[in-house]
Amino acid sequence: MFSNNLPSPDDALQLLKKSGCSDALVQHVEAVSKYAVEVAESQGDVDIALVQIGGLLHDIGRCKTHGIEHGAVGANLLRSLGVDERVAKIAERHVGAGITETEALRLHLPPGRYMPETPEEKIVAAVDNLIEGTQRVSIEKAEADFREELDGNPAVTRIRKLHNDVFRGAKASF
Repeated sequence: MFSNNLPSPDDALQLLKKSGCSDALVQHVEAVSKYAVEVAESQGDVDIALVQIGGLLHDIGRCKTHGIEHGAVGANLLRSLGVDERVAKIAERHVGAGITETEALRLHLPPGRYMPETPEEKIVAAVDNLIEGTQRVSIEKAEADFREELDGNPAVTRIRKLHNDVFRGAKASF
């Protein structure tokens, strides 16, 4: 459908709606996309259009499942629709601050490493951690929520590391 081209923002929103995503989810991804673009614009050598579309489509897997596997499910859906592979990887790697190969096996995900690697992947993942619904929250709140949910899991420390890597001393705005 898009053969290695990025869909437009309108096309991305239509994909979400055609896939059965709720209005609340659409509002969430719009908030993530907007904030991610703000962060990307402050960083320099980042593909702003990719961040915008990645932000809009990162949670498309939630149209099918709300489990931790929604990243992998969304990536596969995007690939089946012919969406640019870079957007599929954003969806696949955005969960928390990424999922290691060992964690993926334990979580019964398809074998693989689900860690954000590119600046665009990292920005969407980090910003997604700072948006609850449509509201921006502090990294301290995000960490506390992850700590409560994941109690003792090393993924919690990756949340702050990813945040620091993306924001590089700049203050997150909320």
